[in-house]
Amino acid sequence: MSTPLRLSKSRLLAYRQCPRRLWLEIHRRDLLEVTAAQQARFDAGHAVGEIARRLADPEGVGLLFDAQRDGFETVLRVTQHQMAERRPMFEAAFATQGAIALVDVLLPAERVPEKAGGQAGSEKTTAPDGWHLIEVKSSGSVKAYHWDDLAVQVHVLREAGVPLVSASVACIDTAWVYPGGGDYRGLLRNEEGLAQAIARDEEVGGWISHGLAIAQAPDEPQVAMGAHCQIPFDCPFQAHCANGQPQAMYPVQWLPRVQRKDLKAFIHDRAITDMSQVPDHLLTAQQRRVKEVTVSGQAWFDAEGARRALAPHSGTGRFLDFEAAARPIPVWPGTRPYQQMPFQFSLHTLHADGRIEHDEFIDLSGDDPSEAFAARLIEVCGDTGPIFVYNAGFEGQVIDALGRRQKPRQEALQAIRRRLVDLKPITEQHYYHPGQKGSWSLKRVLPTLGGEASHADLDGVADGQMAVEAYLEATDPETPPHRVQELREQLLRYCRLDTWALVTLWRFLAGTSGGGTP
Repeated sequence: MSTPLRLSKSRLLAYRQCPRRLWLEIHRRDLLEVTAAQQARFDAGHAVGEIARRLADPEGVGLLFDAQRDGFETVLRVTQHQMAERRPMFEAAFATQGAIALVDVLLPAERVPEKAGGQAGSEKTTAPDGWHLIEVKSSGSVKAYHWDDLAVQVHVLREAGVPLVSASVACIDTAWVYPGGGDYRGLLRNEEGLAQAIARDEEVGGWISHGLAIAQAPDEPQVAMGAHCQIPFDCPFQAHCANGQPQAMYPVQWLPRVQRKDLKAFIHDRAITDMSQVPDHLLTAQQRRVKEVTVSGQAWFDAEGARRALAPHSGTGRFLDFEAAARPIPVWPGTRPYQQMPFQFSLHTLHADGRIEHDEFIDLSGDDPSEAFAARLIEVCGDTGPIFVYNAGFEGQVIDALGRRQKPRQEALQAIRRRLVDLKPITEQHYYHPGQKGSWSLKRVLPTLGGEASHADLDGVADGQMAVEAYLEATDPETPPHRVQELREQLLRYCRLDTWALVTLWRFLAGTSGGGTP
């Protein structure tokens, strides 16, 4: 006898995003493409889940199930058998008609879950056989779709006869500061949601019945691509769906900063795919420029305006780029979750005589690099002259956070911050090339300038996300020395190219000539 089709929480949420995604998840997983950013999010979720289990079960008496290893039906049977033991359970399995649930944390009522701020609650429920359900998230706040998650879990458990006395979403408290010593009490804060989940019971039942109908359909449903392809996450089947529909010559997705309600409504209501179909009166000046340049195929450059913008900073200058990692779970005392911790910088210095020198810093030891990073940065930046960056908000935030942790150097770091000159807004205001495809990221702009090395030429680390992944791998104690050295060389090449790109861009905008290599 075959097992009846039942939808997991993740597949029901896939249905919520797009019925076509649900069908593809079941019938064509070979088409799934997981990006590095998506994989990083999965990894963060696993790491936070491990901390949540430790916090919920400090004595280590709980049960951790593995449905992927043992099979869902086996875990389901063992869960039912273990319920009478009244022990904490993690990834316990439950099923009802048409749906299944694997619960992050399930605690017997006599065990009070952590409340906001990580402190244990003072009141215990009087229900002798009740349970606390906790959905654990690695984000820094509770999102709308997290309540969808919780509603599904509550629906399945209640249908399965589990008496719930609370149901909450636990997310990371980004204001919490790690005290060190492996003490993560306070990392997670809970938001209660049992009542609102129960109120959505009929709604969840509709998701299940409609989702089953889609899953059992013989043919892939045809759903046009749109904003839902990125909400709440990038769909991993976008490449497949894009191949199945006519490609716009001038994709409307290339219009930057589509924020006005009338423009959004026009694009959505008329299923617009090509920016040439959007009337100019609905566009900002920047959007009109992108449309004109894209359709004409001719780059636009306000050379005089760019030179005027850079005139106060002509002559000598420095070109700076940071690489930083924001861990959901801090590992160094005094740091917060998702705090950007810099581990590398590159600095090209242009002298008055045209000479260019390069300095760099990298720390892959796994120890807190803040002190050495700050000291070296202050040393190589000198006391005067502009320091060109691309997106000064990021570098400024990193410097601010660094100064708060390195009090003796805070004044010197702030002096560096005040010298930052952001090339990104100057580029956005005075230059656009069809090859940018609606983006002013440095990696999109640099190839349009011609004649210089680009990130496409790099072997290994080629963007910021890859740099973070390389850093995490290199600082893992299990990574062999030869691999650490390989990652070090890749990171140094990548960051050096980023600052050389700034030199190239500055020369272009300023109307100066120059050669050399990174």
